[in-house]
Amino acid sequence: MAEAKICGITDARALDAAIDGGARFVGFVVYPKSPRHLSRDKLAALAERARGQVETVVVTVDADEELLAAVAACAGPDWIQLHGSENPGKTAQARQYAQRGLIKAIGVARPEDLAQAAAFEPVADMLMFDAKPPPGGLPGGNALAFDWQILAGRRFGRPWMLSGGLTPANVAEAVSASGAAAVDVSSGVEASAGLKDPLKIAEFLAAARSA
Repeated sequence: MAEAKICGITDARALDAAIDGGARFVGFVVYPKSPRHLSRDKLAALAERARGQVETVVVTVDADEELLAAVAACAGPDWIQLHGSENPGKTAQARQYAQRGLIKAIGVARPEDLAQAAAFEPVADMLMFDAKPPPGGLPGGNALAFDWQILAGRRFGRPWMLSGGLTPANVAEAVSASGAAAVDVSSGVEASAGLKDPLKIAEFLAAARSA
């Protein structure tokens, strides 16, 4: 059984499907280049709807402290996820804006990429291993996967989550190959970019639960 995060939620239907399906986390993206970007008002409304039912994660990319403070004020997220090129120092500074913890995403294409984790273990509460984006691509949500077996048998100083190219059809295989205890999905449960499909969300969560 793997815990799950449904990321890039943009409307109440998707949020309710994630909650009803038993997701541990829901992710809200604050990054204007993403089709899943939320305005402050929409972020605040969805975060309020989720409060007390599921752990909320605000996903940012190379955000400055002004943005992080604004996000914390309007959404009060349980978690802040850093999905850019933030260094350990920036990661440590961002921790104050989260109620529960800080997630740092690390792009992976080769086994050597996992070495980055050591620098973030002292300052992040959770790690996320996601597929490295293509040149010029978005930092995440690209429907790309990496070789999950890279993670098999590896131990890290923090809990970690697997992301990148996951779908209802392959999440069980991904968990088996990697040993992940938690998984993250965005594009794999969408009808179109930025629009989640509640049925796919339910299918993904059921598959993750039985993995």
